[in-house]
Amino acid sequence: MIIYSDDVFVAALQAEIIAPAVTGTLNVLKACHEAKVKRVVMVSSGAAVVANPHWPKGKAFDEESWSDEDYCRKNGDWYYLSKTLAEREAFSYAAKTALDIVTICPSLVIGPLMQSTVNTSSKVLLNYLKGEHDTVENKSRDIVDVRDVADAILLAYENPEMSGRYICNAPAIKVCDMVNILKTLYPTYTYPKSFTEVEGNLVYSSEKLQKLGWTFRPVEKTLGDSVESYRASGLLN
Repeated sequence: MIIYSDDVFVAALQAEIIAPAVTGTLNVLKACHEAKVKRVVMVSSGAAVVANPHWPKGKAFDEESWSDEDYCRKNGDWYYLSKTLAEREAFSYAAKTALDIVTICPSLVIGPLMQSTVNTSSKVLLNYLKGEHDTVENKSRDIVDVRDVADAILLAYENPEMSGRYICNAPAIKVCDMVNILKTLYPTYTYPKSFTEVEGNLVYSSEKLQKLGWTFRPVEKTLGDSVESYRASGLLN
């Protein structure tokens, strides 16, 4: 048996998760700058926004909030840290080169799949459909349809007035409400039987993006189209 120290473990995570995110982002931006690209629209993540213990309690997270790097390291939130560092690196590079960069920070992205394999965010919904757990936390889920994210990216590309960061999120929905919608649409699947209430639910604000004309699909449409996609891909067989 091989025992790894914490330092070795952290170094491995940095090499596997953080370095590719930051270096990969920088390499793309350098290529764009050399090619004289006029604008870069970068898809970041809500993960670069919400891991912020200093944000006022009860206030919806907006674009002014950045995930705290030390907080992420302390809690082992390496994915959050990677997204935060990559986005900060993007804006740092933009400041040095005058490259026009806009970032989109989506919450949990669900919707129809383009591939037959399931991604991490879709597993959340699939777990509800398959009844992986009899009891689940009744947390608020901040979700957004992948097609609405695509619309946000296109809007950022076409609208010269856009600058900086934009949170991309539909209204939050409680897990029990999400499950009830799914039950109404697809009553034959196995669903969680009970829900436990939790505190400290996160809420994002997409007001900045919506003021520029961005809209989102009804959650019923997103959930229904997601399930149809999963069925077509054989993920619910």
